[in-house]
Amino acid sequence: YERNGERYQFLRWGQTAFRNFRVVPPETGIVHQVNVEYLARVVCREEQDGAVVAYPDSVFGTDSHTTMVNGLGVVGWGVGGIEAEAAMLGQPSSMLIPPVLGVRLSGKLPEGATATDLVLTVTEALRKKGVVGKFVEFFGPGLAHLTIADRSTLGNMCPEYGATVAIFPIDEMTLEYLRLTGRDEAQVALVEAYARAQGLFRTEGAADAVYTDTLDIDVSAVVPSLAGPRRPQDRVTLASAKQSFAGALDELKKGVKVSGGGTAVATATQLEHGSVVIAAITSCTNTSNPSVMIGAGLVARKAVERGLTRKPWVKTSLAPGSKVVTDYLTKAGLQTHLDSLGFNLVGYGCTTCIGNSGPLPDDVTAEVRERGLVVASVLSGNRNFEGRIQQDVRANYLASPPLVVAYALAGSMNVDLTTEPLGTGRDGQPVYLKDIWPTEREIQEAMLM
Repeated sequence: YERNGERYQFLRWGQTAFRNFRVVPPETGIVHQVNVEYLARVVCREEQDGAVVAYPDSVFGTDSHTTMVNGLGVVGWGVGGIEAEAAMLGQPSSMLIPPVLGVRLSGKLPEGATATDLVLTVTEALRKKGVVGKFVEFFGPGLAHLTIADRSTLGNMCPEYGATVAIFPIDEMTLEYLRLTGRDEAQVALVEAYARAQGLFRTEGAADAVYTDTLDIDVSAVVPSLAGPRRPQDRVTLASAKQSFAGALDELKKGVKVSGGGTAVATATQLEHGSVVIAAITSCTNTSNPSVMIGAGLVARKAVERGLTRKPWVKTSLAPGSKVVTDYLTKAGLQTHLDSLGFNLVGYGCTTCIGNSGPLPDDVTAEVRERGLVVASVLSGNRNFEGRIQQDVRANYLASPPLVVAYALAGSMNVDLTTEPLGTGRDGQPVYLKDIWPTEREIQEAMLM
């Protein structure tokens, strides 16, 4: 390939060459999301020994969340660097055939619930079931209501529930997504023809596959949720989040050192146990999903229209998984409202989810340390282990992007967002989450702009 006037040639190693090599420019986004949006072929086609052959796409990635591409029906998972390099040089990777757990999905997400709520529910259920070392395959009538973005969200979270792969079938939704993202029509036709010929294409009424074991999940029973304060599988409903934090506080206080002797700073004197000091829309898990990102933008717009602002001690950020997110948020007229609440673009890539939130403001840090406070973060990421997000933050909660915006407004885990106001509007009246939460229709209309 050529770049900046320089030509590069990739040489054949043994009997295997680098095939279909593509260069992803830097600062483009998280590779898992770029893979789904652009790189993945689903079915590959090439010449071998004078004949044209087709075969299923597969991925080895050096990050555990490579499984995001499972949402497209591509088998892919995270491996070590040596394994990935060996595969690039044509060496096979052997493994025992794993047990396969079939997860039967039924029903449709209810109004007010998001794909994030679904993935936190699935993570909780599969951790209880035990899927370490196994493949998970989703099937059932509930798939008809899950977009590729929703499926990719579920596939991305695979490491958090412990499976090796969380695969989805190829179906009409897959073909629609390939066309939507600009894949060549000949490639789309190849995917359909091959999948149908090989029995890999999901159709309504077809017989279910036979699995090692099965688990049923009713999608219609999903409710708004968070996970925390320490593990992705520790799901709590939004209605019980305040009570859950209060119950965990004594344990979270253990080991907290009080430095004392400092002077409280005016802007941080309202801090208390449970204050939310980081609210981050981050991670490929949720920023790959237009429905929850548009939902966050609509919450921001309605909040700004009501005169709400984020609490001054909350550090906010927006780190999408790819530039596609910026494009549709801007076209929908929502990025300006997110900016107004401090959710400014900080870059494309992994940030808060891997501890790249940076330092808290000096006054907040001083207050937390001097008083030994247990403060919290709320992020739309996939991992919330203690000490991972930020060294001064002991309680960390995973939540959907719209809920991240809501907690930035409330500024505390001590607020029940289902019954207590987020703040006071410019008209002097309390504003509740239900007042600014978008309907599914509003989200769909914004996505069509």
